Amino acid sequence: MTCHCGSVEIELTLPNELEKLRRCNCSLCSRRNAVVASVDLENLRIVKGAECFSLYTFNTHTAKHYFCSKCGIYTHHQRRSNPNEFGINISCVEGVRIEDYLHVGYVDGRDAHPSDAE
Repeated sequence: MTCHCGSVEIELTLPNELEKLRRCNCSLCSRRNAVVASVDLENLRIVKGAECFSLYTFNTHTAKHYFCSKCGIYTHHQRRSNPNEFGINISCVEGVRIEDYLHVGYVDGRDAHPSDAE
């Protein structure tokens, strides 16, 4: 998995391929419109470019969104609804054809985020 410019390289362990595919309609996700899959924290390893990441948080500052500071590509985020998982931008995974994932639906992160019910 890489960003656009190749400065960031991430190794994923995907025991069940891409899992929990979704889009989200929250204020940030609706603007980037990425299809995201989930991976346990221990199944994502930064191989190179950790120093290139920019971090963005908002609202509760629980979710941590990572972007390449050189090309601006969102690669992954530590999830607010499950901090034990990363959400990964599947478009950054080599071999993924985003047009094969047009069917992926939205979760309601704008009006009914699971962590807001707490």
